[in-house]
Amino acid sequence: MIKVVTDYAPCVALRRAVFIEEQGIAEADEIDSLDDHAVHLLATDGDTPVGTARLLFDGEIGKIGRICVLSSHRGTGLGKALVEAGVAHLKTLPGITKAKLGSQDHAIGFYEKLGFEAYGPFYDDAGIPHRDMMKDLTTP
Repeated sequence: MIKVVTDYAPCVALRRAVFIEEQGIAEADEIDSLDDHAVHLLATDGDTPVGTARLLFDGEIGKIGRICVLSSHRGTGLGKALVEAGVAHLKTLPGITKAKLGSQDHAIGFYEKLGFEAYGPFYDDAGIPHRDMMKDLTTP
């Protein structure tokens, strides 16, 4: 089950487990002040938090970020479901016409299958190559 939550402590705990502990990203690069202004999606298996994503806004663009799934739940379609839930939420917001995300290099194909198109050069984000991707929300 995926839902919007106001208590985002479980989301931060998931990001800590995946990004900081598993991927070795520095806490200063992962935890920031934007959480207070974001919409947080939390995926649970029963009562256990297993995945999250964060939505931020800039003009007509909604950014889906901090997408992570515990290793025990990867390969189940949960990552796809989180992205789709993020897109669905963005489509409900007036004035949001595009969804943007920064994809790790190895995940570009995954996001392309969900309708995102890569643009611009690769860049380093916390020591991992990323590329920006965009999806038009005005087309079916």
